[in-house]
Amino acid sequence: MGIAVYMLAIALLLVGLYAVVAKKNIIKIIVGVLIIDYAVNMLLVLVGYRTGGKAPILSPGQGMEDFRASAVDPLPQAMVLTSIVIGLGLTALMVAMAIRLYEKYHTFDMNEIRRLRG
Repeated sequence: MGIAVYMLAIALLLVGLYAVVAKKNIIKIIVGVLIIDYAVNMLLVLVGYRTGGKAPILSPGQGMEDFRASAVDPLPQAMVLTSIVIGLGLTALMVAMAIRLYEKYHTFDMNEIRRLRG
C-alpha cells in the first residue's frame, strides 16, 4: 500500500472542507461534514495498518516479540468505532437543526435565512 491511499483520504477531506466552506445549501454542508468524518476515519484506519499484519489476538504458544512484530495496532480501530458513534450523533443533530430551520424559514439556503432573519 503506497502513498496513493493517503492522498485519497486527504482528497476526500479537502472535498468535504470545500463543501462546508463554499456551499450555501444546508443539506450540502451536512454532506460535506459527513465526507470529512469519513475521511478522518479512513486516515485513522490507515495509521494503524501494517502490511501482512494479523488481528491483535495472542494465540497459545506465540511469543510476545512475535506478537508485537505481526499484530496491527488496535487503538486506531477503537478510535474509529468511537468516531462513528460520535458522527452519528452529530449527523442527527445537524439534520434536526436543518429541519427546524426549514420549518421556520421554508428554505435551506443560508443566504436567504440570513436575509429573512433580519
